[in-house]
Amino acid sequence: MENVEQQSIGLIEALHSTPARRYLSDSPIDDEILWEILDAAIRGPSGGNSQGWAWLVVKDQAVKNQISEWYREGWNQAYGVRRSKILEGEDAADTLGPKNYLSAEHLANHIQEAPIWIFAIQRNTASSTSPRAGSSIYGAVQHLMLAARAHGIGATLTTLYAGHEGDVKQLLGIPEDALTMALIPLGYPDRGRWSQPKRQAVDEVTHWDRWGQQNQR
Repeated sequence: MENVEQQSIGLIEALHSTPARRYLSDSPIDDEILWEILDAAIRGPSGGNSQGWAWLVVKDQAVKNQISEWYREGWNQAYGVRRSKILEGEDAADTLGPKNYLSAEHLANHIQEAPIWIFAIQRNTASSTSPRAGSSIYGAVQHLMLAARAHGIGATLTTLYAGHEGDVKQLLGIPEDALTMALIPLGYPDRGRWSQPKRQAVDEVTHWDRWGQQNQR
């Protein structure tokens, strides 16, 4: 397990070294640290400063065990059925690649072992027909994950449980008007390292003034 002391890193360094951490230990996270992470999350942006969010912390093992079953169902439907093709590089639609696939598969099989789960919840979105409803919460989610990074705690954003949204809401007592926007499991990393995620080159995905005008550096 990595050093659990708060790490002194700059903002840009943190932005470049906060990949999805999916190999998480079951070591406990102090409540004081958890409060600091949540307090950082609510400093994130909110559309119209409405702050219609809520953060539901799940520690109850029985609850995690139940939701993890629904999560694995979502995983198997989306990725499990494609396992052999992805690992053999024969799935043209795959964006994970074998290494990331195996880490995501590990999370699917062990997500219930993460000591802390946080559901990011947005009120007054369940009946909305806008595809952008509640999207401003994701800035706050990134705040949360960066704050976790500062404490040496790994995190990832996932929604593979969403096929059972109604069941999750009922189990957790979430109001009917709300939607869960993400599940963020937190835990001290058990494997891997803080490294810069591999991405397409910025000049390949950036357009200037209008689509298709790219300024190659």
